Amino acid sequence: MVATAAPAVLGVAAPAFRLPATNGNTYELKDIAGPNGTVIVFICNHCPYVKAIIDRLMADAKALMAEGIGFAAICSNDAENYPEDSFDNMKRHAETHDFPFPYLHDEDQAVARAYDALCTPDFFGYDADFKLRYRGRLDEGRTTPPSPNARRELVGAMRVIAQGDTPAEQMPSIGCSIKWKTA
Repeated sequence: MVATAAPAVLGVAAPAFRLPATNGNTYELKDIAGPNGTVIVFICNHCPYVKAIIDRLMADAKALMAEGIGFAAICSNDAENYPEDSFDNMKRHAETHDFPFPYLHDEDQAVARAYDALCTPDFFGYDADFKLRYRGRLDEGRTTPPSPNARRELVGAMRVIAQGDTPAEQMPSIGCSIKWKTA
């Protein structure tokens, strides 16, 4: 099911978390933070929207990390009903795509709920003080590549945030809905 992220309330603090990563470590928000800001993106392994952007996501994450911006991805999907998103498959996915950032497992979905994440991919950009300054998309691409002259929206937004400003234009993320566990 396709979902569009709701407009964000900018300026709110990033919810804290402590989650296991595919690399065997456990991370808190402060462990991921960069001196110029932090990106948290909710993704999964099976979503066609995530699959379509994965190479651009890796390139843009590397570029931002080189500029002092912390980066992490979180998978919150119900792995029982969506086994492609199991922790073991997350490990394989991170290795296959050579993730340069931690890929975190939100098994109980508490972090996705705290962030009000709705879809995969769903990007949250924070300033150095962990205040939300961007909630949007990577770029205009969906399940097909963006036009050749497309703006790198996340990269541009995080560069504005690193300069101490809030990006003016923020287009909502569109992707597969997070697969919530039944109550």
